[in-house]
Amino acid sequence: MDVSGGSGQPRSGNDEPAERPAGPTAPSTGTGTGDGTDDSAAATQPTRNTEPTEPRPDAPKTPAEPGSERGTEPENASTTTGDGPPDDSAAPPSPTPPEAHDGTRAGRPDRGGSEPRAHAESGVGNGHGKGQGQGKPERPKGPGGGLLMGRPFGVPVYVAPSWFLVAALITWVFGGQLDRVLPELGAARYLVSLFFAVAFYASVLVHELAHTVAAIRFKLPVRRIQLQFFGGVSEIEKEAETPGREFILAFVGPLLSLVLAGLFYLAMQPVEPGTVPGVLLAGLMISNLIVAAFNLLPGLPLDGGRMLRAVVWKITGRPMSGTVAAAWVGRALAISVLIGLPLLNQSGALGSDAQDISGMDTVTDALLAAILAAIIWTGAGNSLRMARLREHLPELRARTLTRRAVPVETDTPLSEALRRANASGARALVIVDADGKPLSLVREAAIVGVPEHRRPWVAVSGLAQELTDGMRVSAELAGEDLLDVLRATPATEYLVVEKTGEIYGVLSAADVERAFVKAMARPA
Repeated sequence: MDVSGGSGQPRSGNDEPAERPAGPTAPSTGTGTGDGTDDSAAATQPTRNTEPTEPRPDAPKTPAEPGSERGTEPENASTTTGDGPPDDSAAPPSPTPPEAHDGTRAGRPDRGGSEPRAHAESGVGNGHGKGQGQGKPERPKGPGGGLLMGRPFGVPVYVAPSWFLVAALITWVFGGQLDRVLPELGAARYLVSLFFAVAFYASVLVHELAHTVAAIRFKLPVRRIQLQFFGGVSEIEKEAETPGREFILAFVGPLLSLVLAGLFYLAMQPVEPGTVPGVLLAGLMISNLIVAAFNLLPGLPLDGGRMLRAVVWKITGRPMSGTVAAAWVGRALAISVLIGLPLLNQSGALGSDAQDISGMDTVTDALLAAILAAIIWTGAGNSLRMARLREHLPELRARTLTRRAVPVETDTPLSEALRRANASGARALVIVDADGKPLSLVREAAIVGVPEHRRPWVAVSGLAQELTDGMRVSAELAGEDLLDVLRATPATEYLVVEKTGEIYGVLSAADVERAFVKAMARPA
């Protein structure tokens, strides 16, 4: 907004959209993500309203687009793993960017994207996510998403409800195997199987803690760890700054799984093979080997895909090139798993006697392959989307998205304030004191709610939101820095100021949301 804070007169310059309706428009201060309403522009006398927060029959549904400094709509504005389950749709910021990417490794969501992203790796379902976004599976607004189990290294660990389903499945399957190996256990075999399920997920937790410790070592914030269906997710909210760190961050998880497999192997040596401890140790050794091997496959969203991404990033110098290569390899892996896993099991290559495989086993193998393939395919797609968003994120600039505003005093009638806004081509109102110091912002949603015949009798002060320190945004902010500031103080409008403290304009959360959606829609 081009308004001088001292004089109270509109400055030269306009940030109105290129496709602006003919005639004067009311100032608008989008009411988007901050309060859950859609942005709306107030109708003015004698012109029209833009889309109100709640549709009204008398208001045209033309949302005001964010303006640019020169009066053209910004084409490059954009915003974001956190981690949430893979999702093909992008969730707009509120004005919070997705904080972790989605990527799943055999079941872990990893948000690759703004990247605030969450690496999700799954060792047979365990994953680490780096806020890729960041982004949107939708991740919870705060750490949560299940039963809190503890805070190792200060990072909350949650067990998702889906874990209990998988634990029951493992108990049932492993119990059936125990019945063949140790038939004398009887019904007690299910208690042993339950212990195995818990021990296995404890190994997955160690895998995730390896990613977490590495992230903390590189000063990357970790939002939470979640144990869930098919594995675990470490939600790391920032992307590694170098390909070397990215490689290390991805590799430490499978490395710890291999170390655990070695420890269980050593523990087996003094134990009698046909006993309960011997069977449990052998099962944990094999399961950790599978976790490590699966996660080392070179395709996103697996750890091996992160490692491949780091290698291509190092060679090309472009993180996006690494993401594209690793994501397409991940999609090829998904197809291979879908087709190859059932065929391998049917052929007996995975250790089963082909003659003992029943029709139910065939259906189970096909279902498991379909689930794993869907997780890998979706995670790879999420990584691509969030990487694209990260490429556009620096183009999200407060200065570009800011709406021009006019300063008005507290007792100014709404109709007069809107007349001044129309006359100067502004789209927002800032209430100032006698010295031109900004006091509050007139809320667009409140303007829309005042009938035209009442506007001459309503003072702007009754429609305003008092300014707090968090609602003052520097015009120089851009990208993740801008999103971090907006996320710290959720609101529908923000006052944008120059370094000198001079008023520049009003930033609507709804405009940020639209810029985010456009960034997600544009190709990299």
